Amino acid sequence: MVKADYYEVLGVVRTADDKVLKTAYRKLAMEFHPDRNPGNASAEARFKEVGEAYEILKDPQKRAAYDRFGHQAFQNGGGGAGFRGDFASSMADVFDDIFGEMMGQRRGGARSGGASGRERGSDLRYNMEVSLEEAFAGKTAEISVPTTIQCDVCTGTGARPGSGAKTCPTCAGQGRVRAAQGFFAIERTCPTCQGRGEIVADPCTKCHGEGRLPEERKLGVNIPAGIEDGTRIRLAGEGEAGLRGGPAGDLYIFLSIRPHEFFLRDGADLHCRVPISMTTAALGGGFEVQTLDGVTTRVKVPEGTQTGKEFRVKAKGMPVLRSSQVGDLFIQVAVETPQNLSRRQRELLEEFEQISSSDNSPQSTGFFSRMRGFFEGLGEN
Repeated sequence: MVKADYYEVLGVVRTADDKVLKTAYRKLAMEFHPDRNPGNASAEARFKEVGEAYEILKDPQKRAAYDRFGHQAFQNGGGGAGFRGDFASSMADVFDDIFGEMMGQRRGGARSGGASGRERGSDLRYNMEVSLEEAFAGKTAEISVPTTIQCDVCTGTGARPGSGAKTCPTCAGQGRVRAAQGFFAIERTCPTCQGRGEIVADPCTKCHGEGRLPEERKLGVNIPAGIEDGTRIRLAGEGEAGLRGGPAGDLYIFLSIRPHEFFLRDGADLHCRVPISMTTAALGGGFEVQTLDGVTTRVKVPEGTQTGKEFRVKAKGMPVLRSSQVGDLFIQVAVETPQNLSRRQRELLEEFEQISSSDNSPQSTGFFSRMRGFFEGLGEN
């Protein structure tokens, strides 16, 4: 039977580089792997053919020999005699990439906790919302967190008091078992102990062999002054208890700041918008605003102030986390047009309009003058 061309087997051109070869091999190996095609002799043969092709083409010397002499380069002692043994060892890295997740294992070793059976507890997340005032001053909050704690009967071992865990007979305490398939050896998590290396023959009646129990814990959390939206606080060892005496996980508190009715935060600075009367804007004056530190601050408004004018009040913003620095408060004014006028107020405004000149409204006068000139210029062209 004539053997198929190795390049055609992998579906690549003869000039394909190493990256293209590996990608093509991984795709085909996943498709025809025996574990995905149980009892399919055709798929198994195709899987071996793909593996053989990649083993030759990935090696520069073997590929050069194949490109020159074809399959004859590896017949009659031409370099292919040791293919079966070499292939099983040299492909370990590739199979680890391809089948590691498929077999439920992690690359580089056993699952967390190893063969000791004592797995680290899960990390927990707690979302907390605080007000801008609380972020400004800091606070100590008490939270309730549903978690697990170590069983007080078996002290975390999972075994009935007086007994203990035994070495898993299936994997001999390794947490993993190997299964041979042709000239491949596939390593899997032990199905008996789930990778722990130990089994509890006589489990604790209170925790049923888990070594931990569910509980809602109350914890005090210190919120420092100056925290920002999205700040994460880590409480080491305050997560779930480890399985069978393993170390506890951590608790991560994610903070969000509730929107404020008056202030908008930008880093350490605060911004707010304050309406002022038309007379205050025209004649000058001032207004008072209360800042987050509880102090009332007076802001002076010069005469002729326009909407959008911004005033800066130094050191009245937010404190910078773990620093002595403080941001600023920026106040933008909006001139309010009078409403619900009485007859006398209307008469006064009409009188004011009659005696007004362009000097009283330079922005509007200048704008309309420029607009008129612009369109007149277009008409001349």
